[in-house]
Amino acid sequence: MKRKAEQPKETDLRMSCDAVRQIRQHARASSKAEVCGVLIGTEDVSVTFVQASIPGSNAVQGGSHVTFTQDTWEHIYRIKDRDYPEARIVGWYHSHPGFGVFLSDHDTFIHKNFFSAPRQVAWVYDPHSDEEGCFGWIGEKLERLSRIVLVDYKGGEGAGETGKPEPPLLGGDDSDADSRTELGSSPSEARAMLNIGVTFLSYLFTLVLGFLVCWYFFPRLIPVLVDSRTGQIMYSLPNEYDGIQRGADAGNLNNQNKPANPASPPASPTPTPHSSKGKL
Repeated sequence: MKRKAEQPKETDLRMSCDAVRQIRQHARASSKAEVCGVLIGTEDVSVTFVQASIPGSNAVQGGSHVTFTQDTWEHIYRIKDRDYPEARIVGWYHSHPGFGVFLSDHDTFIHKNFFSAPRQVAWVYDPHSDEEGCFGWIGEKLERLSRIVLVDYKGGEGAGETGKPEPPLLGGDDSDADSRTELGSSPSEARAMLNIGVTFLSYLFTLVLGFLVCWYFFPRLIPVLVDSRTGQIMYSLPNEYDGIQRGADAGNLNNQNKPANPASPPASPTPTPHSSKGKL
């Protein structure tokens, strides 16, 4: 009787909450180009423990690919030997800004050639949608892991463990997954509102600054009185103009006090001339 071949088991991954935060912060710092790094931890017979992550400095970045360079590896091993001398590299991570969680042909090439150990994993994070997932070896195939446990190594218990396929955000039961999905969308909305507010304030500041520059550096039109004879600015009315104006005002006042149709005075009798000569 033939024995059935045992089905290959996927890697049991225990991920540090600090490592997840480090990966998210690194990916969000570059919203247009991919970033990469390595996962630091330990391996057991069937379990991979991820303790921390090391960013891949000086990597060749592109909109849809990233490549580890010699300078990148030198930086990674220098940080590892200094901060995590007892740990080892148990996988790698990279971002997919805006195009989901999967492994491209280029990603698969990197994993097969640099992270080919049975328990090494590949973490992928999309900073636009906050979706994340992990891939590992199941037999000879590189597939997405269905179960991930988040652990607080500084104290606490696992953040969630489930045998169900992994949701867009890591979690436990369906209710937790729904709530975390809603929370995952809030940072994007907050960033959008923040961008709108910053844009409005920048336009308002530019408008106010332009007004002040025009006010202080450009000439302003101020109406003034100029003497037609001398061409000088008149700070007060001349005396003769003042006298003429007062006379005109007095005449207007007298004209207003006169009756509209005054009666004609009676004609005075005209004296009759008498002759001074005597009678003949």
